[in-house]
Amino acid sequence: MYEDVPVFMAEGALFRDQPYAGELPQGLWTTGLCDCHEDGHICFQTAIMPCVSFAQNTEIVNRGTIPCMNAGLIHLALGFVGCCWLYAFPSRSRLREHFALPEEPCSDYWVHICCTPCAICQESRELKNQGADPSLGWVSNIEKWRREKITPPIVVPGMNR
Repeated sequence: MYEDVPVFMAEGALFRDQPYAGELPQGLWTTGLCDCHEDGHICFQTAIMPCVSFAQNTEIVNRGTIPCMNAGLIHLALGFVGCCWLYAFPSRSRLREHFALPEEPCSDYWVHICCTPCAICQESRELKNQGADPSLGWVSNIEKWRREKITPPIVVPGMNR
């Protein structure tokens, strides 16, 4: 699915030249699971309507292949029967793959079962800290990256065995 090059490379741009390239800890989450207070907007939005935050994250993590509205409605419907975590934890796994993040404090499955709102907030903060604003959507982020001539902040996975 991925090749040996980033998904989008601005003309003349090198990864080391990107504004976030040297600032973020490699292979670590930029915020903790319970650091919801670090971004009041995301915290409030997720507390009131977690399906909206989740949907925005999902659109970015899936590179626009799952529309925000579809992800939000599925999450909302599953939330009514108490099992939205079934749809949410694979998205966290995908996010970790994109940024080479560790599976902590426990497996993605358990993080979402035990504290879905905290997990969604952490995922939103991670996307924002990595340079992708979930509230803009995938297409608007691509346009922003092109305008600013930066490479999308997504780690390209290595070869599979």
